[in-house]
Amino acid sequence: MKQIFLLATAILSWMTVLNLSAQNPQRPLSPKGTQVIAHRGYWDTEGSAQNSRSSLQNALDLNLYGSEIDIWLTRDGHLFVNHDATYEGVRLEEATAKECSALVLKNGEHMPELKELLQILKKSSSPTKLIIEIKEHSTLQQNLDAARTTMKAVRKAGLQQRVEYISFSLAVCVELARLDPEAQVAYLSGWISPDELHKLGITALDYHMNVFRQHPEWIAEAHKLGMPVNVWTIDGEEDLRQYRDMGVDYITTNNPIGATAICQ
Repeated sequence: MKQIFLLATAILSWMTVLNLSAQNPQRPLSPKGTQVIAHRGYWDTEGSAQNSRSSLQNALDLNLYGSEIDIWLTRDGHLFVNHDATYEGVRLEEATAKECSALVLKNGEHMPELKELLQILKKSSSPTKLIIEIKEHSTLQQNLDAARTTMKAVRKAGLQQRVEYISFSLAVCVELARLDPEAQVAYLSGWISPDELHKLGITALDYHMNVFRQHPEWIAEAHKLGMPVNVWTIDGEEDLRQYRDMGVDYITTNNPIGATAICQ
């Protein structure tokens, strides 16, 4: 019965977003030209690590368009930053904040909470945005809770205009769009057309490069709907040039300095 209730709640949320989408069919595109998002921050440099405080600061110092991070909701309601579901044998969505904060990254930092990175962002004058990927959790309830807790943290920090959201969970994306129809929200899984996403209130396209190789027409279709387009994760010069020339708005990369040189 609980799962049926949760599914019904999600469907009602989608219906609400559909109505909002119909009222606001067009959204402004991002600034012209292809811009760069650092994948898990700019971590591939001395003294840094993926999803660390330093990787975010490095990206801010480069004045990139965005710095991407990954977050998990712990069982006691805290948001910790890490890509994999498990780190050093600790499964984050089943752990406590105390257990997660004790984990040490490869550069010696302790695993950060989202609120710490939001404070770094808030203190910075850099134009770089924080691109928050809410990881796909084990249950629908956890996904919805993660979306709501994340949005609450961003609002508490007053950073709605400096944060964008992405997720492999369609339920997370729809819930975020319902909570804030003005937020930029992108679905990562691919194989859903821009038109279908737009009808759900999802405001951007963010797919792996292989998806756009099979559906290059989706870039123009998304732009017609006012949806900016990101492609991930591209590091090689040839691929960077190819997708720049295809007209994507953003490229997510582990090579932000090289990508910036090519996309300028």
